[in-house]
Amino acid sequence: MTDTIPAEEAEESDSSGLPPHFALIFAGLMAAMLLSSLDQTIVATALPTIVGELHGVSHMAWVTTAYILAATIGMPVYGRFGDLIGRKALFLSGIGIFIAGSVIAGAAPNMTTLIIGRAVQGLGGGGLMITSQAIIADLVPPRQRAKYMAPIGAVFGLSAVVGPLLGGFFTDHANWRWCFWINLPIGVIALGVCAYALRLPRRSGKVTIDYVGIALMAASVTGTVLVADWGGTDYGWTDPVILGLGAGTVVVWTLFFLSQRRSAEPVIPLRLFRSPIFNIATLISMIMVGIGMFAVIGYLPTYLQMVYGVSATESGLLLLPMVVGIMATAVPSGQLISKTGRYKVYPIIGAVLIGVTALLMSLTLDIDTPIALILGYVFLLGAGCGLLMQNLVLAVQNAFPASEVGTATSANNFFREIGATLGTAAVGAIFTHRLTDQLTDRLPGGALKATGDTNSLTPALVHSLPDRIQDAVVSSYQHALTPVFGYLVPLFAVGVVLAFLLPEKPLSNTNSETETETGVGVAVAS
Repeated sequence: MTDTIPAEEAEESDSSGLPPHFALIFAGLMAAMLLSSLDQTIVATALPTIVGELHGVSHMAWVTTAYILAATIGMPVYGRFGDLIGRKALFLSGIGIFIAGSVIAGAAPNMTTLIIGRAVQGLGGGGLMITSQAIIADLVPPRQRAKYMAPIGAVFGLSAVVGPLLGGFFTDHANWRWCFWINLPIGVIALGVCAYALRLPRRSGKVTIDYVGIALMAASVTGTVLVADWGGTDYGWTDPVILGLGAGTVVVWTLFFLSQRRSAEPVIPLRLFRSPIFNIATLISMIMVGIGMFAVIGYLPTYLQMVYGVSATESGLLLLPMVVGIMATAVPSGQLISKTGRYKVYPIIGAVLIGVTALLMSLTLDIDTPIALILGYVFLLGAGCGLLMQNLVLAVQNAFPASEVGTATSANNFFREIGATLGTAAVGAIFTHRLTDQLTDRLPGGALKATGDTNSLTPALVHSLPDRIQDAVVSSYQHALTPVFGYLVPLFAVGVVLAFLLPEKPLSNTNSETETETGVGVAVAS
């Protein structure tokens, strides 16, 4: 099968409905998405056991960092190559790479092998995230696509909650290695289903690989992640290591974007940035989803454990309202978008919901706040994210011809991941600084020394302290975190303004090639 499909024939195929075996294909895509997103979080609760058994406490952070780093680097590569050479082979390769990484990690005899396995998993997982969304765009016309993109968005929220729960369950009741072995049967089924049912055009022609761009992008992402990971933890923010690494990262980012101007087949073509829809939707995604979901939700489990004394498992279960909120808004909004062909109102409502919820959390959360109110806030955050995540991806995909949908999708996801990395680091740095000040103000020197530093402050330690000291620590934690939500409100207000400014391009009922709003058309059928 080739790309040279007559326009009228392609339109007839598009308008005739979904392809054969679409339900089977969609199930395979959802399984692949679940695997890739779940493995970002599944090791979180298993890490203490893993590093103890493999004697690698000093390398603990790399178990998570290696996956996120490799996945982020892989996203634009998969997206661009999918547009140039076709997506089916890349998607199946991504599943195979992910399974191979799971085998390496599951059988790891030491930390070095485990970290290598996690990096291999990430290389596959980043491709699964991007290629799954691009395949949906290949198979489903934009106007009908919204109702299928909604469940994909819910997978991300589900993984954020279920991942740590599964990791804890496997560690407590089986073995931490099942965090990786569980991927094998699901991955093999997804591989078999998609190999059998998925039918996509192959693209022909010689492809020029942008080796320089890929290398510079990898160096840029690595520097960004290391600054975010090391800053304020392994090194102070003013430490020469962080300052030098930060300066070097800025230089490499500059070189990367300069290289994209000269490359014949750039990884992230600069023409993407001519599109107001791409620019605004990506900024909204970085601000509202990257920071709103990842940074804010990331600190709530520890808040619940510290302030309310719940267990790690219970704190994870208490985030389930977020998943309910995502589904409660993502699915109905997807159905309505498919009926009306309009999407702009939903990002506006979602951005307002997240901003207002963050403001309410900063003003009303206290150590005596009923836990039911916190669950309500978690639901509202999920509802806001459900209106934003995949609807913004849909807007970006609709702004470009089908031959560039993978590149646009991957670039949008790529910058959202960068935003999440930097946003989480910024929130963590502000919180840690405030917590240190609060503990210093509320505890006498001897009691402060007994609590250890902020990096070693665990729920178990806090709740083993004498009541007077415990109350002071809990109060310090509450007063350190809740104002941070308020600090984010002006940034969320910018997100709301951007949502109002987001141009709306009516969704088509066909997948035929059209010009983007920049006026640049590409005549390659998909």
